[in-house]
Amino acid sequence: MTDPLTLPFDTDEMIAGLKPWIETESPTFDAAAVNRMMDLVQHDLAALGARVERIPGRMGYGDSVRATMPHPKAGQGGILLLGHMDTVHPVGTLQKLPFKRDGAICYGPGLMDMKGGNYVFLDALRKLLAAGVETPLPVTVLFTPDEEVGTPSTRALIEAEAKRHQFILVPEPACPDGGAVIGRYAIARFNLQTRGKPSHAGWALGEGRSAIAAMAKSVAVIEGMTTPDCTFSLGVIHAGQWVNCVSSFCDAEVLSMAKTQALLDAGVARMMALDDDSGEVVMEVRRGVTRPVWEPDQPGTMAMLKVAQDIAQDIGFEMSGTSAGGGSDGNFTGFLGLPTLDSIGVRGKGLHTLTEHIEVDSLVERAKLAAALYCRLGA
Repeated sequence: MTDPLTLPFDTDEMIAGLKPWIETESPTFDAAAVNRMMDLVQHDLAALGARVERIPGRMGYGDSVRATMPHPKAGQGGILLLGHMDTVHPVGTLQKLPFKRDGAICYGPGLMDMKGGNYVFLDALRKLLAAGVETPLPVTVLFTPDEEVGTPSTRALIEAEAKRHQFILVPEPACPDGGAVIGRYAIARFNLQTRGKPSHAGWALGEGRSAIAAMAKSVAVIEGMTTPDCTFSLGVIHAGQWVNCVSSFCDAEVLSMAKTQALLDAGVARMMALDDDSGEVVMEVRRGVTRPVWEPDQPGTMAMLKVAQDIAQDIGFEMSGTSAGGGSDGNFTGFLGLPTLDSIGVRGKGLHTLTEHIEVDSLVERAKLAAALYCRLGA
């Protein structure tokens, strides 16, 4: 059999293939934009000979794409490639962060998180098929539209699909040292609203009760609850329409990270305790979507890590395995106890910023890792 590490991966070819993916902007809240991205993905998967299904979106989010790769045991469940095609970057970000290569670095919105990883893991399948290599287990691909907002519409789909497979690969960005993730902290989201009393801000300021002022005072309280093991961040605020009106409503969103289930439960309790309708300004706290704790050191996942570490050594680098913050859809599969290897995608920096970029050399490195994982898992 052809050694997967000798397949003809080509950096320039991968960058050319990534260009339309990155230039098809796909922010989560723009379902039409995400679906344009899914159109591209669906076409690329069909060109590989996969049986491709388009799963309609719900709750206002875009569609998902599921593809079963050609294999004698196709459909019986083997390896699941799990990724998301939505990004945090609004349409128009390309004007500030165009897709471009600058020597050893390549820039673009969503390139690191996580279109780059998704692409190289598909390219590995492409090269294996072209070489006539049959993987021990069939491979299914599932790309979803809403990971960046906590996966509210596709969690059930992901969990149902994952349960049909032996191994789950999640090509989220690699850890700073190039390592993989074998456990993740919990991520909880909260929706807050303060409700005050409107009045004319110039003529009758004293008669009003500002919802904005109340929320502003809460920011320090909420973020002041942060510890190294359980953090709180208020990241979104919407309020006001007229500067000459005392604000009657203010909406905000809070994200909390907790390293253990006990810390998560305590953090949730502290946030919910802020719900208060006893004063002149009401504070309403509603719990949003939560990514559960994925406990590390599960036997199936550790066995996958050992396979990946052996492959990495053959390629020429060392791969660590660690628990990490920054939730992913691996939280769900890991929480279920399913063997999951996360953050095995491209190396880079600046995800979620206007400097988002990848290390160009990591494209071939990670494609080789992917091809070997497909060939060694289940062998």
